[in-house]
Amino acid sequence: MSMRMLTLAAAALAGVVCLAGAPVGGGIARAANAAIGKGAAPPPIDSTVCLGCHGNEGFAVPGANGRTRSLHVVGDKFKQSVHGKRLCVECHKDITEIPHEKGVQHKVSCVQCHEDLWETAKKENKTKDFARLGVVVEQIDHYMKSIHARPSRADQSRTNATCYNCHDAHYVYPKDSPGRADWRLNLPNVCGRCHSEQRVEYLDSVHGRQVIGNANPAAPICSDCHTTHDVDRPKLDSIKLTIVRNCGNCHSESLKSYANTYHGQVGKLGYAYTATCFDCHGNHGIQRVSHPQSTVHANNRLQTCQKCHEHATAGFVTFQPHANTHNYDRYPTMWVASKFMIALLLGVFAFFWTHSAFWFYREYRDRREGKSAPHVATGELPQLQGKHFNRFRPAWRVAHLAFALSVMTLVLTGMAVLYAETGWAKFIVAALGGPRVAGILHRASATIMLGIFFVHLVYMAYRVIPS
Repeated sequence: MSMRMLTLAAAALAGVVCLAGAPVGGGIARAANAAIGKGAAPPPIDSTVCLGCHGNEGFAVPGANGRTRSLHVVGDKFKQSVHGKRLCVECHKDITEIPHEKGVQHKVSCVQCHEDLWETAKKENKTKDFARLGVVVEQIDHYMKSIHARPSRADQSRTNATCYNCHDAHYVYPKDSPGRADWRLNLPNVCGRCHSEQRVEYLDSVHGRQVIGNANPAAPICSDCHTTHDVDRPKLDSIKLTIVRNCGNCHSESLKSYANTYHGQVGKLGYAYTATCFDCHGNHGIQRVSHPQSTVHANNRLQTCQKCHEHATAGFVTFQPHANTHNYDRYPTMWVASKFMIALLLGVFAFFWTHSAFWFYREYRDRREGKSAPHVATGELPQLQGKHFNRFRPAWRVAHLAFALSVMTLVLTGMAVLYAETGWAKFIVAALGGPRVAGILHRASATIMLGIFFVHLVYMAYRVIPS
């Protein structure tokens, strides 16, 4: 390119910028002249040049779908964001001149940019200085595995949602900043661009009214339940269980009491076929329990139970999924039952420990005194020496074996559910074939144990009580 053509290009660039209303500083002009004089490539376009057009309120162009597309960027807000110190062309790498060339795709790769910056930080041993950048790269790894990063069914060339669909790229703010609170309150509207039906339900829910009506940034929004970067289909078991845990971030006491029920214990084992929070309370349209439209309102609770328990009767609504044994005023029956069980356990253990202690003391005393008292005086029965006798007949031996095995199975399956959060419990339940199979084994073992126990009682009564 000749010197004359370079000069004309520089003049045209300056004219366009001036017409757009952007101030052209002396530094930009000197840099452009220096580049022309040396024959080098022109310097990157300064952000003030971009804002000469994009900084004007109402700046827009026709979109691909025929609708007007706003390209307005509020300069002051952008400068306060985490990207405010970067040049526009650092993200919009295909913009090399103004006016833009025809056919420019305006492609922006948030992923590639952050990964490149992190690789540079690692090479320069500056990872501690840019720790937040490392967190962003970790979030990118989570995002790349999410449903948002997968191709859209409608357009296989596009992802379902990319970074700037959720984070307005020009207004990304640090945590605890005023701008961050505004972004958080607007997130349901951002998600609602794709999930319009869910947005309508959410806005009328107890959560939505707090966010939209009361502008409460602490109220739950979409990402609090569905997570931020690990978003996936709610039908997946792993996602169901994640959402349950996320409910506990706000409702910790309710999650704790729910986790102590059979529904919650199965969830802790890693299975999601039992009722979760949203199966009972609803999801996007959740209401307070006292609200007539709440799925757990007294008038609606039975129908909610019947979604899983088709033949449920009125007795089902007496179940208290958040009951605990510490509140006598609200749950007196459970409080009394728990105290009775504690007393029963202490009594049983105390009895047998006392019995064993006395037995050991007797053995100790007899040995100290040199006594040796056999339980059977075989010397007085010489005709029995060398002979063995079966204490029980075959039927009783089978009964004793079945009783012992049933008790051990009861303990194994019961303790696995009671300590469902532990690794060994998950291994045991998985080895047995899952909670459903473990539940069948538990109930079958209880039936066998109690059956043998009562048959033994009847038999002893028949033999001991004189006719």
